[in-house]
Amino acid sequence: MNWTDVFASRMERMKASEIRELLKLLDQPDIISFAGGIPDPALFPAEAFQAALADALSPANQGTALQYSVSEGYGPLRDWLATHMQGLGVACSRDNILITSGSQQALDYLGKLLLSPADTALVSWPTYLGALGAFNAYEPQYDRLGAGGNRSAADYAETAQAKGGRVKFAYASVDFANPTGETLDLAARSSILDLAEDLDIAVIEDAAYQALRYDGDPVPSMLSLEIERKGSIEDCRTLYCGSFSKTLAPGLRVGWVCGASQVISQLVLMKQAADLHSPTLNQMAIATVAAAHFESHTAMLRRVYAGRRDAMLAALATHMPEGVTWNKPEGGMFVWLTLPKHLDAADLLRLSLETQRVAFVPGRAFFADGSGANSLRLSFSLAGDAQIDEGMRRLGVAIRAAV
Repeated sequence: MNWTDVFASRMERMKASEIRELLKLLDQPDIISFAGGIPDPALFPAEAFQAALADALSPANQGTALQYSVSEGYGPLRDWLATHMQGLGVACSRDNILITSGSQQALDYLGKLLLSPADTALVSWPTYLGALGAFNAYEPQYDRLGAGGNRSAADYAETAQAKGGRVKFAYASVDFANPTGETLDLAARSSILDLAEDLDIAVIEDAAYQALRYDGDPVPSMLSLEIERKGSIEDCRTLYCGSFSKTLAPGLRVGWVCGASQVISQLVLMKQAADLHSPTLNQMAIATVAAAHFESHTAMLRRVYAGRRDAMLAALATHMPEGVTWNKPEGGMFVWLTLPKHLDAADLLRLSLETQRVAFVPGRAFFADGSGANSLRLSFSLAGDAQIDEGMRRLGVAIRAAV
């Protein structure tokens, strides 16, 4: 059978993730990898999870942990998240929260909910590769969010109409963004909210790294800013996507969406149709560990990862040749490197792997239009100081050879 004849047209937009492919390199012990945005497993609160899972599987709780459950998610976890969101300036209840299998599933559901073929999604240039992968299945067009700084809502709308659809949402990774490590300041967040009002579209706020701020002043979430404007989450167009993957444990695949209950109820229908509910056992373990350890554990992560960020910035300053530039993130897991214009980071990766055994993610994958060839993403979360310094030394050698 020729399967390509029966595949849906959307499969033409589905491509293998460069990051997922690069993660396979972690099995090669001689590779120094700065590719995946992966938490350090040595920092997982493993003992706390052992105790939480044992409690969930005790005779008193195993009937709940191992049984079917409601699609909205485990009630005590949703209550904890409602309190957590209130601490971020978002007044809400459990009815405003849906538990998803990681924030990646949340992005997929929101793409399904909001996009018809040829509709336009506004995204940054570059943007999170996983978001593009999630949205691509629904056959959208993309336009550059914030390009030029002064584009009008009418211009965005006319451009979308010329492509056969309408603008449906603006997507933004707001704190220490994947891939650039950049944070949207208050003015940028307010500008996106203003544009969304003018276009009457949704705002998807990706806050996966919100808890990992190492220095600088916190910036209010876009959802909290909109609540200040409108008085109630029920009147807001912003949908906040959070995750425990970068803070507690990615393998349990627990994330959430917080937004107006009218939207949450529609996402619940998608959850029912897709997988009924996220694993209750995992949710119970996360709820127990988060209630007891979230603040102290994330404080420890901030201390450790801040040191690794500083080690990478120092190593870059020592080893990078002239013409290479990079940003200085206030948090998160990434540093964004810009090479001289004539260099292609994909070609550099092949050279680097062959001669220096150093891995990173070429930047082109993060651009909706395939541009950004002379950029790359480095993750500092998984390497110690000595390995970071040696890796940057080797990468500098590779760049000099490529020039």
